[in-house]
Amino acid sequence: MSDSTEESPLVSSEPLALTDGLAEVEVAPQGGCILAYRWTRDGETVDWLRPAPPEAAPAPTDTACFPLVPYSNRIRDAHFAFEGRDYRLARNFGDSPHSIHGHGWKVPWQIAGRTESSLELVYSHDDEDWPSSYRAGQRFALHDGALSVEISVTNTGARAMPAGLGLHPYFPRSPQCRLSAALEGMWKTDAEVMPTELIKADLSGGLLPEEAALDNCFTGFAGQAVIDWPERHASLTLQADGELSFLVVFTPPGEDFFCVEPVSHSTDAVNLVAQRDDTGLKVLPPGERFAATLHFIPRLDAAK
Repeated sequence: MSDSTEESPLVSSEPLALTDGLAEVEVAPQGGCILAYRWTRDGETVDWLRPAPPEAAPAPTDTACFPLVPYSNRIRDAHFAFEGRDYRLARNFGDSPHSIHGHGWKVPWQIAGRTESSLELVYSHDDEDWPSSYRAGQRFALHDGALSVEISVTNTGARAMPAGLGLHPYFPRSPQCRLSAALEGMWKTDAEVMPTELIKADLSGGLLPEEAALDNCFTGFAGQAVIDWPERHASLTLQADGELSFLVVFTPPGEDFFCVEPVSHSTDAVNLVAQRDDTGLKVLPPGERFAATLHFIPRLDAAK
């Protein structure tokens, strides 16, 4: 990608800009977050992700997208057991008793490689609050206006570790906006957004985020979700590889955004795995790498 080496990544606190002539992406090393992903055509800007506010260091939840590594969503009571040991995590989301979204969104990432249209970020985590140390990576690449993001984790320690991956993108919301995805089930949740019961569910027929109130993890994600904005004659296809077989959908009432998050496992998988074999949780041996890729593929009607 560039002559920057993995052994000596570069540190940056400034947003990093990528372009392929059609699309532009801004990435913040803090949190490894995407700040904006947009097209500019005939003097008009189309934001495919909700852009971050023009602040020097926006919170991850105010950005366009942030990474989920080494786990997605919540771990109940910030506690789990793995291979005979107990682990206590930071309660990292306000007054919630749970730990949420992993480590990556809270830490600075370093530049491991960069070109005009691509970027590689990395960060290393010790084993103080995780079964093993690991190295996380993100690779962003633009091609013909489409954005691809690969997220990875490599076990750099001497013990096995649970591993999960995903991305947490925010999309602009409009009254007619529609989400469609082939799915098999949905985890019902309690008041703390923790999974309680798995039921059959599918969004192939479409869902209007404006009319929904979801914060749920769906199972059996076939790898493709489509978001349509009829008002602006635009659509976006999310194409995920097979490792990302779960989909978290978050449609908070009254907001101007919604989230569609392809992830590799169910919520609280590190605890649920003791009762079920369908959580998607991966156990990563020392030295092994786990990676997944999500493609954002936009489309504007010719009339646009």
